[in-house]
This record gives sequence, structure tokens and C-alpha cells, in this order.
Amino acid sequence: MKIVVYTLAIVVLLIGGCASHESSFRIGYDFSTVDKVAVVAIEGTLRSEVAKNQIADFFAMEFLKKGYAPVERAQVNALLKEQELQSTDLTTAEGAAEAGQVLNIPVVLIVNIPHFGEEISMTAKMMDVEDGIILWMGRSTGKGGRSWTSIFRIFSGEDTGIGVSSADGELLGSVVGDVLGGVSGQALSIHEAKKAQHIVKRICKSLPSRSESEW
Repeated sequence: MKIVVYTLAIVVLLIGGCASHESSFRIGYDFSTVDKVAVVAIEGTLRSEVAKNQIADFFAMEFLKKGYAPVERAQVNALLKEQELQSTDLTTAEGAAEAGQVLNIPVVLIVNIPHFGEEISMTAKMMDVEDGIILWMGRSTGKGGRSWTSIFRIFSGEDTGIGVSSADGELLGSVVGDVLGGVSGQALSIHEAKKAQHIVKRICKSLPSRSESEW
């Protein structure tokens, strides 16, 4: 029976009066043994595949800074589709492990975005594909997503839309995304991309680097 010990680092950031961040990683794990990593699932209210690819790219940039070799998401999706694993629940330990074995990588990243609107909330966890153990996990929230005003601005051509939802705009966000060309094709607006990338940076700030061997 494995005993997993975590250390918890909590940093509260006062950005716009409402932002938070917390993360944990497994003490004693040798992260220098990890080379390749891939985002195998992005779950939550973000519906556009193009937008999900942008989020995956933001994580890839942060992983590169930490010394890891991220696998491009299009390649990940192609391999999972080839093995008919896209319909599998990749958020479970079993599903993530199976995906990792197909991709021939030691660890996978699962991202959950429960809110992407007035408030952006994001959680990421790195899992060992061999035993499903969580090696690192980070969460962050912040203000600055799409508001009702910016949603309506989509129709004037001033902004680009995605099928996103918030507590007060889930239905409208969904309809707007579908009308503007389908769920799979809408990218993040410039403002949304900046806010999402900032949150990803905060999440990954405490991710152990491959060069750091003692925790």
C-alpha cells in the first residue's frame, strides 16, 4: 500500500479583489524522471475544441519552462481517436492510465474548467499513468472572463465568441457559440486568452521543475 504525502502551498492573490490559487505536489517523487507529458482531457464549461487547444498550448508553454517535453494536443487527440479512446472517461485514474499507455508517456495532465465567464476557474492535475497517483495538482480562480456586455458585442463583430458559460449566461453563451460557426471552431477572444494564460501561469508556478530533485 502506497502512502502519498503532499505539501500544500497556498497563495492568495488580490487581483481585482477576487483571485485565489492553491497547489499540492507529492513529496519524495523524483520529477527529473518525467520527460514527456500530455494534456489528455479538458473538461468543464469550455465547449470549443479550438479554445481547448489554446488552453493546452498555454500549459505546454509552462511545462517547457519547467524542463518537460509536452506532446502537442492534436497529436494526442489523433492517437486517442485511432485507438477509440476519445469517448473514454479520461478524467478517471483508469482512463488517464490507459491514455498514457497508448501515448507512451509516463504522466498525463487533466484540466477542468468549471467556470469560464465573469469568473474563470481552472484546476489541473498531473497523474502517473502506471498507478493513477496524482503527482501534482493546482487550482486558480480569477475575474475577467466574458460578461453579458461582451457577449452581446459579438453580434457587432467587435469580439470573437466561443461557446462558454457562466452562472448567469450559460444558455446564451451556448447559443452564441453555435450560431457563430459551431461548437468546435470558436477561438478565445484576445481578452479571454490573456486572462486564461495568466491563470495557467499561476497554476503552474509551483509545478516542480525536472531539475529540482529534492522536495
